[in-house]
Amino acid sequence: MSESSPAPTTRRARVRAPELTGKGGWLNTGGNQYTLADLRGRIVILDFWTFCCINCLHVLDELRELEAKHRDTVVIIGVHSPKFVHEAEHQAVVDAVERYGVEHPVLDDPELATWKQYAVRAWPTLVVIDPEGYVVAQHAGEGHAHAIAKLVEELEAEHAAKGTLRRGDGPYVAPEPEPTTLRFPGKALLLPSGNFLVSDTTRHQLVELAADGESVVRRIGSGARGFADGAAEDAAFNEPQGLALLDDGAVVVADTVNHALRRFDPATGRIATLAGTGRQWMQGEATEGPAREVNLSSPWDVAWWQGRVWIAMAGVHQLWAYDPADGTVSVTAGTTNEGLVDGPGAEAWFAQPSGLAATPERLWLADSETSALRWVDPDGQVHTAVGTGLFDFGHRDGAAGQALLQHPLGVTALPDGSVAVSDTYNHALRRYDPATGEVTTLATDLREPSDAVLAGEDIVVVESARHRLTRLRLPEEAVRVEAVAHRTQRAATEVAPGALRLDVIFQAPAGQKLDTRYGPSTRLLVSATPPELLLDGAGAGTGLARDLELNPAVSEGVLHVSAMAASCDDDPANEYPACHVHQQDWGVPVRLADTGTDRLPLVLAGLDA
Repeated sequence: MSESSPAPTTRRARVRAPELTGKGGWLNTGGNQYTLADLRGRIVILDFWTFCCINCLHVLDELRELEAKHRDTVVIIGVHSPKFVHEAEHQAVVDAVERYGVEHPVLDDPELATWKQYAVRAWPTLVVIDPEGYVVAQHAGEGHAHAIAKLVEELEAEHAAKGTLRRGDGPYVAPEPEPTTLRFPGKALLLPSGNFLVSDTTRHQLVELAADGESVVRRIGSGARGFADGAAEDAAFNEPQGLALLDDGAVVVADTVNHALRRFDPATGRIATLAGTGRQWMQGEATEGPAREVNLSSPWDVAWWQGRVWIAMAGVHQLWAYDPADGTVSVTAGTTNEGLVDGPGAEAWFAQPSGLAATPERLWLADSETSALRWVDPDGQVHTAVGTGLFDFGHRDGAAGQALLQHPLGVTALPDGSVAVSDTYNHALRRYDPATGEVTTLATDLREPSDAVLAGEDIVVVESARHRLTRLRLPEEAVRVEAVAHRTQRAATEVAPGALRLDVIFQAPAGQKLDTRYGPSTRLLVSATPPELLLDGAGAGTGLARDLELNPAVSEGVLHVSAMAASCDDDPANEYPACHVHQQDWGVPVRLADTGTDRLPLVLAGLDA
């Protein structure tokens, strides 16, 4: 780890970039296929992402400004590298590229071929390749756009002087828009009028549909990506998701990419902001206070429970709440660590909570990255009904302890005390009955269902990837489905039992240094699943290197590593230097073997020497 940025000749090690290969081929290129040789002369930024990952979606938004500013010198290429089985389906990747407004070429790599060639270990990871085809930087996690922008300017100047920079239009070709009424809708709400309110996520609007679930009554929002209050036709959203009805008839909207809660008044059509600043919450910032002054992070769903609006804060793996009585927000559960840990709210771990449903006794939640159904009791204790962790998923009915889901995004309370789960990546509607502890399947052949609402004796499902609401009669008998179980496709890293050196690589970006004004500027947290895997080395500390002791009696498991580093502009003349937080969580599957490595390097920013 370096206290200040190394000299360019050190940082830019001459490592030739491996070729880009992916069985799924190229998207957003008008049908053209590309090699690195075709891109020679341009600065290439590879964005290794997968569409389930909230941190990857944050990076897509971070890169938009860079993409626009350097369009004639920089080519961003998304390398789609799936975690879940569903994400390896080509059409699912095509859908995701449109859903999230990706405006650069994407290589569909369902078998993780390019991921392995670049030795990537985390979603998201950014790799910068210079105009001569050499890797010059690698960054894991989010918050690196400022550093990459600085590096791009250096590379532009250097290669313009050498004559190796080629300017011009990039390979991006926009797809033709589709004329559907809704486009990748996220969540729905039954209004007191009997109409449906739907978050039309990709079109940045809310849409009120008549009771038939098809006829458009009105659209709320300009349809342009933005953040503006006011009348229905002028207000702007940014990929809105969750909706919740308040006692006064107003609707709270989780305005996900604006990192805000908005208030929609159906009577007047006006939009106002309840919580959030429009900026994304980062580690070390306030976790409670006046709602309009506290940053939020990708609120995905909202529910009214116990006199407050509870928020599935997907971006930081927590639950928050907004209190309309005093206009404040605060954290209610979760540590920001990603995983599945039950217990008191302050100690629980979540993994991208994305769906909420309230009953008097329980707040149910779909915890998407652990493929889990979980709940909070009135005392604030967190419990798991279905799901075991980050790497196990599938479609299996039966006793909850062995049942499997695949990245669910929605949960709906049913009148009999059971809950319906929008089991998104299984294209199914599932049911969990607390009375029997059984999981069943209610319906299949849905396409990425993301939410469902009760309407009389029917359940109306948001079929996000079919761009519609689908009405189903709640069946009296479950659908029989052949059981399927999966583990993540990521290959386990073979490590030697006993001593293992963990090195988190961090080099402060050019022109910056580690921020030590208020104490240590780095933090490292290590744990394992199962906990017995680690005999020594678990816990929190300030150094980015640590000696671990692995238990030879445990053959395999997952190392959970969370790292943070803060750097500031290194200019003594600047009284108020800009500071930046770099952070990433890794879940590294490991398998113990006598021939395994005794060192595990994880790149936060820089290159592993």
